[in-house]
Amino acid sequence: MTVIKRASKLSDSKCLVIICSNADELKKFSLSATDIEYFRTAQSNERKSANINTPQGSLTVLFKDKKTERNKLAENLRKAGAGLITFFNDNKCNAAELCDASGNNEHLLLVAEGILLSNYQFLKYKSNGGEKEKNSLDQLTLVGSGLKEQDVNQLRITIEATFIARDLVNEPTITLNAETLADEFKKLGKDAGFRVEVLNKAKITSLKMGGLLAVNKGSDIPPTFTIMEHKPARPRNKKPVILVGKGVVYDTGGYNVKVGTGMETMKCDMAGAACVGATMWAIAKAKLNVHVIGIVPATDNRINGSAYVAGDVITMYNGKTVEVLNTDAEGRLILGDALAYAEKFEPGLVMDFATLTGAAMVAIGPHGIVSMGTAGAATRKSLGNSGERVYERLAEFPFWDEYGDDIVSSVADIKNLGGGYAGAITAGKFLAHFVKAPWMHFDIAGPAFIGAKDGYRTKGGTGVGVRLMIDFLSQYKG
Repeated sequence: MTVIKRASKLSDSKCLVIICSNADELKKFSLSATDIEYFRTAQSNERKSANINTPQGSLTVLFKDKKTERNKLAENLRKAGAGLITFFNDNKCNAAELCDASGNNEHLLLVAEGILLSNYQFLKYKSNGGEKEKNSLDQLTLVGSGLKEQDVNQLRITIEATFIARDLVNEPTITLNAETLADEFKKLGKDAGFRVEVLNKAKITSLKMGGLLAVNKGSDIPPTFTIMEHKPARPRNKKPVILVGKGVVYDTGGYNVKVGTGMETMKCDMAGAACVGATMWAIAKAKLNVHVIGIVPATDNRINGSAYVAGDVITMYNGKTVEVLNTDAEGRLILGDALAYAEKFEPGLVMDFATLTGAAMVAIGPHGIVSMGTAGAATRKSLGNSGERVYERLAEFPFWDEYGDDIVSSVADIKNLGGGYAGAITAGKFLAHFVKAPWMHFDIAGPAFIGAKDGYRTKGGTGVGVRLMIDFLSQYKG
C-alpha cells in the first residue's frame, strides 16, 4: 500500500498537486504570472485540471467548484484524485505532494482518498509480482497547516480496510475456500486485536444450522461459521451491533446451475463476508468505542451426488422449515442461520451485507446499495447520511407486508424464492423471518464487483460497504 505522510510545508517535490477554487489562490506559490494565467484560462475553459512542467518537476492543479452540493463536491474531489493515477504512471512519479491552496484539509483528505483508492492493484498472480504493470506511486505526502495525524491515520485505516476487502473478493476460490477465509479472519483479528472464534462442521451440525449445511452438501470442503468481536472496556452502546456477511466463496448455482458467463465472477459471492471482516479490522485498528460482533457463515455452492436440490425441505437454526425452489437462492439460506444465531447476543442493531440478488443489480445497477429492513427512522436516516458522505448511496426499497405473501409455502413455513417480480424485496422478506432485533439488509450485488475501473473503484472487487460502515459506526451511539 502507498505510504501516506503528513507535512506542514511543501518541499521541492518533483510531483506536486495543488487543489484550488480559483487561479488567484496560486499566487502564494512560486509561480510566474504566465503560469498563473495559464491555469486561469484552463479553469475558464471548464477544465477540471491542468498541469505544467516546472524546474522541480511537474505541477498539477485540480479545480474545485465550491458551489457544488457538499457530498457531490466530496465525490468530485475523490474522482479528481483518482484521475491522477494515469498521469503519475506516465511521468513515473513514485512520490507526490498534495496540498489545498485555501488550506481546506477536508478537501485535501478527499482528494488523497481518491488517489489512494485508485492506486489499488491485485497483482498477486502476475509473473514477477506484476512489476511491469505496477503503478508508480509509492508515497503520498499531504501538506497542510493544522492537518491532524489522527485524520491521516483514519484515512490510512479506511484505505487499508477497503484493500483488505478487495483482496479477499479478488482471491480465486482455488486458494480461498470456507476454511481459508476463516483463517484470514483469524489473521485480521490477531493483527487488529479483536476476538475470533471459528465453528467447524461438527459444531455447525450440533447447532442444527440447516441452511448452511444444506448449501454445503455439494462441497468437498466443510463449512465454517466465524464469530468476530470488538468489545472495548466501556463501549458507548449497551447492546452490540451485529454485522452479518454472506460468505459463499464460490457459487455455481447448485443444480439450478448458472448458465453462459454467469459463473466466471462468482468468486465475488463472498463480498458481504469480506466487508464484515474488513470492517471489524478497521474499527479495532481505530479503537472505536463501540461494541460490534461480526458473523460470517461460509461455504461454496457446488454440485455432487449429495447436493441439495429443488424440492427439498430443510429446517433452519431457529426451527423454521424452508421449501427449496431454487438452489441458486442459497445466500439467504446461510444468512438465515446467521441472523437467527445473532439473536443470542441480544443486539441493538443487526445489519447484513450480501451479494444476494440479480434483481438488485437490475433495479439500480452498480451505482448504489439496495437496502431495506425494520430499523427505526433515526437509524435509517443515519445510514443514509453515511452513504451520501462516502458515496456508497442507499436505495431504500419498500418493505410492505404484501411482499411476504410471495414466499409462503404450501409444504413448509416459507420457500426460498418469491414470484416473478420484486426479487430483491422478497429475498429480504425471507431474511426477516430470522431476525427479531432492529435490522437492515444491504444487497450489494450491483457494486461489489465491477468489470471495468470506475473512478476510484478499481476493476474487480470494490470493497463496497466498508467505508459506509466505518463512517456509520464512528458516529453510532446505540
